[in-house]
Amino acid sequence: MSSHCAWHTLPNEIKLAVAENLDDSTARAFSKVDLRTYKICVSSTFRSVKLNSLDQLQRFLENVPRPYCHHIQELDLCTRPDEANGQVTMSLHPRAASDAVLSLLIASPRLMKLALRMAGSLDKSIITPFAYMQELRLLTLINCGEEEHSPLSERLVVSIAATTPRLEELSLDKITRSKLHAPELEGVYPYIPLVTGDGDIPDHPVLGSELSLPSLLRVPTLKKLIIRDTHLGDRRWGTIPVACRLEVLDLGSCYHETEETNAICTERIMAAVGPTVDEFSLTTSVSGTVFATPNVTPLPRLRKLHITPFFPVDSVVDTMSNLAGSPIESLSMQCYEDDVVDVCSALEDFLSLRVERGPEFYDKLTRIDVSVAANDHSTSDAEEQEERIEATKRLQEFCRDLQLASVVGKAVPETSSLVHGPSPLGPCRSSTINILECGDKPLPLAPRRASTL
Repeated sequence: MSSHCAWHTLPNEIKLAVAENLDDSTARAFSKVDLRTYKICVSSTFRSVKLNSLDQLQRFLENVPRPYCHHIQELDLCTRPDEANGQVTMSLHPRAASDAVLSLLIASPRLMKLALRMAGSLDKSIITPFAYMQELRLLTLINCGEEEHSPLSERLVVSIAATTPRLEELSLDKITRSKLHAPELEGVYPYIPLVTGDGDIPDHPVLGSELSLPSLLRVPTLKKLIIRDTHLGDRRWGTIPVACRLEVLDLGSCYHETEETNAICTERIMAAVGPTVDEFSLTTSVSGTVFATPNVTPLPRLRKLHITPFFPVDSVVDTMSNLAGSPIESLSMQCYEDDVVDVCSALEDFLSLRVERGPEFYDKLTRIDVSVAANDHSTSDAEEQEERIEATKRLQEFCRDLQLASVVGKAVPETSSLVHGPSPLGPCRSSTINILECGDKPLPLAPRRASTL
């Protein structure tokens, strides 16, 4: 015989357990039952927060009770003014963005993942709260402004990363070199943007005044490093003592430099951190033959190799030959729709070379995958589409003949949360506050307005 129990008669422990397992929309609907239920759902509702502009950040600080910020574990925010609806930013004072970010970081001591997209550098005061973020493991720092007018200083970025006690994953995008660390780049060709006036960033207790990008390798807890659209020409990448044990390395190229220079910079970093790297994402070709010999390669543990859509397709075979010294098990290659035929052809050439070179050449390889990204400007006709289908069939048949697993398919788009591109924190969690959904309506707050932070 079944019995029914009213919600309000259940113990608080059971109510909390129910609330923590609800998805975003269900939790919000459930929180409207009554004030007591709303309070129970607060931790689930505020576990993951996304704020897409400085205006939204300031509104959040004005309306959300300070104790609610203690529940935030994932924070994804942008400091760029919101101009989409013609509204003027609440404050254009230079310290407005810095003060807002500082207030929210101080109020959120339980952060585990943080993505901060800045419209240029913020004030050095934002470094301070990172020293107290004991739970922060994943940090993404992106410059969403124009590098020439609003640069994000490498000194600020390195200081933040080195100050975070237990940082494991760091992702950087469009970071600008400091004139203090790269005076040789001033006034020479090609033009490389430089930051000036960042000498007031205080010395780090361990790194001292050496806050150049290569000093990231001295962060002992770091396991994953992603750097994109950033100049990597600092020679100290090859000489600085490495204190971390990187497992994943993802290096993009600098659009100010030539392909040859970018390749040299990439190889320098690969050689420095290679002994511990298990997974590597490659944007430039590799010409150094030292990587081809198993006994001397700087990448003795590399098992997963990813090749980005910006990699020169005609360099696939040479690069794979030069990386033959690593025990690569999985090769994945991304490309745009227009490049599918060329990519499949290049991979077939590589597999033909593997057959010619014998069983010792890439003997650990077990799979080859191709991920095809949609191209909004593609104007292919039916004949070109048929060519792509035939190219993928030939590649997969070749892989089957060599007993290699292979998948060729469209890339799955990630959920977008910031102004441009996918969320740096990855696919959205179910419990996420997106202030955009509120429009002109109040934020999902308690029935009684609390004090401003």
